[in-house]
This record gives sequence, C-alpha cells and structure tokens, in this order.
Amino acid sequence: MPSPVLCEVAEGIATLTLNRPEKLNAISYALADALMARLDDLEADPEVRAVILTGAGEKAFSAGADIHEFSESVRRGAEAALRDFVRRGQAMTARLEAYEKPIIAAVNGLAFGGGCEITEAVPLAIASDAAVFAKPEIRLGMPPTFGGTQRLPRLSGRKRALELLLTGDGFPASRALEIGLVNAVVPPAELLPAARALAGRILRHSPLAVAAILRAATRGLNATIGEGLQVEAEQFARIAGSRDLGEGLEAWTAHRPPAFTGR
Repeated sequence: MPSPVLCEVAEGIATLTLNRPEKLNAISYALADALMARLDDLEADPEVRAVILTGAGEKAFSAGADIHEFSESVRRGAEAALRDFVRRGQAMTARLEAYEKPIIAAVNGLAFGGGCEITEAVPLAIASDAAVFAKPEIRLGMPPTFGGTQRLPRLSGRKRALELLLTGDGFPASRALEIGLVNAVVPPAELLPAARALAGRILRHSPLAVAAILRAATRGLNATIGEGLQVEAEQFARIAGSRDLGEGLEAWTAHRPPAFTGR
C-alpha cells in the first residue's frame, strides 16, 4: 500500500503530500496518524526549517474526513467516535497549529470539512484559484469537530464564520482570501512555487526567532493582551543569549547580511 502521506525534502523545505487522490485525499485514521508521525520526524530534523502541506492529484487538497470510516466509529457509540475521530482530528490540527517550524498549506483543490480545518490551523496558506472551500458538516447533522467552530470565528470574525458553518455552502479561494483563511491566491501552476518562495522568505531569518514568533503568536492569540505580552517577553528571554541574536545585531551594525546558524 502506498504511504498516505508522502514526504520530499529539498533546500531546507519538506513537502508533505496527503496521498489518497482516489478518495480526494480524505482524512482516514491512517492518514492522520501518518501525518502526525511525519511532523514528529521533521520537527527533530535540523536540516528541515519549513514545511509545505499539499494534496495529491489535481482535484483536492482534502475533501475532509473519511466518512465511511467515521460512520463505523459512530455505529460503535459516542465514546468510540470521540476517541477514534474527534480526539484524533483535534490532536492533528492542534499539532499543526502549535508546530515550531512554519507550515504553509498549498491548497490545490477541494478543502472541505477537515481539509478546511487543516487550512485554518496552519500558520500560513496559499490557495490555487481553482480551490473551493466548505464547512459541510452541518449537512451530516453535526458540527465540525477538528476545531472548525473555534478557529474559523477567530480568523474571519463571528458572523462571517457562522454563515459558513450554518449553511454549509462552498466558497471560492477569493472569498477565503477576503476572510483571512489564506494569505494569497495564485494560478494552479504557480501554487507550489509560490509556497516555496514564501518559505524561502522565512528561511532567510534565524530559526530561533521564527520558532519564538510562532510560539508567541499561537499562545497569545487566545490570551488577554497582558498574558500575551508576558508570553512575548518569555520568548525573547529564551533567545536573548543566542548566537543568532548576537550575529543579527553585529550584522546590522556592520551593514552586512547576517549568517544565522540556529544556535
């Protein structure tokens, strides 16, 4: 059986591909578990400094959860569905959200349900102008369960999010850009190059600073401003004695490009 998540690494960037194109890259339990394992491996690899996440084929980023598999869990009862489906999906999106290396979703097609929730969770996203998004869980008689009721209102505002959550209607990439779900929309042929270019713009900088910014922004988003400022100060304190900060200050003073090492 082919791996449900493919991985390629080049020039400090790992490209993870959700690999169930015949199922529109639906998120099976095996795919979610494989994605978590890949993320663990890449986080521990010092040569990898950014991750791009995309879908196999031309039709879908991910059409959402594997409904046939989920249905079996529901038939076994609420506890089984919570354990197998909800907690697994929430752990996956929480991992993506709190990852200490930048993750860029390259949304190449359908991003429905769980696919949309992945896009909500990652810190950065670029969409093909052929991409279509939807929050269709209400059509099944249920709310989103991978964090969609929480992250989408924070990204787009309560009323805009509730319109999408309560109607289940699809919306184009241009609307996703308007509401802050993605950072940019490009033609299909430019999607992966645009994601790599964005990653490259981040890789110019200290990986210590990148990780600190990701931690501070993610943790501070759900805190009061006072608590968030404390998080920000804590993140600065973690890198205050680093070689990278010293190098950045010396390079600025000398009017030369810095040579960051991640230490």
